Amino acid sequence: MKNSFTLLAVLLFISTFSFGQNFSQKIDSIIKDNYQKNPDVGISVGFISNNKEYYTAYGKLSKESAMNIDKNSLFEIASITKILTSNLIAQAVIDKKLKLEDYIDGYLPKGYHLHENLKNKIKISDLASHQSGLPDIDFGKLIELNPQQPVSSVTEESLISIINNCNELIDYGKYRYSTMGYTLLGQILEKVYGKSYDEIIHKKIISPLKMTNTFTKEFDVKNKTTGYNPNGGAQEFFKWNITASAGLVKSNASDMVTYLRAILAKGNPVSNAALITENIYYKDEKREMGLGLNISTDDQNTIYLKSGDSMGESSIICYNRAKNWGFIILLNKRDSKMRQNLLNEIYEKVLK
Repeated sequence: MKNSFTLLAVLLFISTFSFGQNFSQKIDSIIKDNYQKNPDVGISVGFISNNKEYYTAYGKLSKESAMNIDKNSLFEIASITKILTSNLIAQAVIDKKLKLEDYIDGYLPKGYHLHENLKNKIKISDLASHQSGLPDIDFGKLIELNPQQPVSSVTEESLISIINNCNELIDYGKYRYSTMGYTLLGQILEKVYGKSYDEIIHKKIISPLKMTNTFTKEFDVKNKTTGYNPNGGAQEFFKWNITASAGLVKSNASDMVTYLRAILAKGNPVSNAALITENIYYKDEKREMGLGLNISTDDQNTIYLKSGDSMGESSIICYNRAKNWGFIILLNKRDSKMRQNLLNEIYEKVLK
């Protein structure tokens, strides 16, 4: 009987190892093929399956650099920051600092004064699932003012002005992607914890998970990629400011796989919070939304994902809790179509 159990354990190990190798090789083949067709776009990919990590990368840190991109190369993860912020909001729920169904009125910093039509209407979960109806930051105008650092002119005063001058929620309860919503969530976190967003994300995510190559205010490191806009022009990394909670964290494939490992595990604060974010808070004929997460469901799978685009880089993170896999794709060029095509090909050919 003992020999039978030993043989079974060996067979299971071989099967799992073979699957992991096959998984890795197929994804590497897809990424390599994409790079050969688009040699101007550097790519770093990390994936985790049944607690085993795999990485692949192609390209240079910049057009002028001789250094290869690898799993530790720094990218802007852009709006993937939003799932970190929503995880912090869910941790605040667990810490009993707030409730998702609470109205935002009492959580806004001093200076915000909601119009009578807006009072006791917008919930914290509405902000986190993009259905608050609040006006958003005008990125088109900001890009015209400063194409390298468009958010540099966004201040607390300018945000207060936008909110205080809003007297109607024209599409409350309907999905409309909102940078404003996640900026406000960052300010709400600061109020309930009495600390800066930077301090909060370090204390609750970056430090406990030992994400040593994930940066906030300071990110001047040797292995930083250079981002390129769709026309091929070099783009600066966005500097840290009040919109940080909506999209200003910088990270790499290795650290984002560490994050995926944490949320796919059980019994840790980040994973417990992730379970809250995975509940459906918005649904229409086109989409289902958790807190900061898009939810995609077919007959066999439920996938949680979030994409990000800065002025010069594109990224996407995706995971399947039931099947215990996840991956991160980082591109050093703003190309949402390429990012989406890679996601689709990996899912259809490897993961589905």
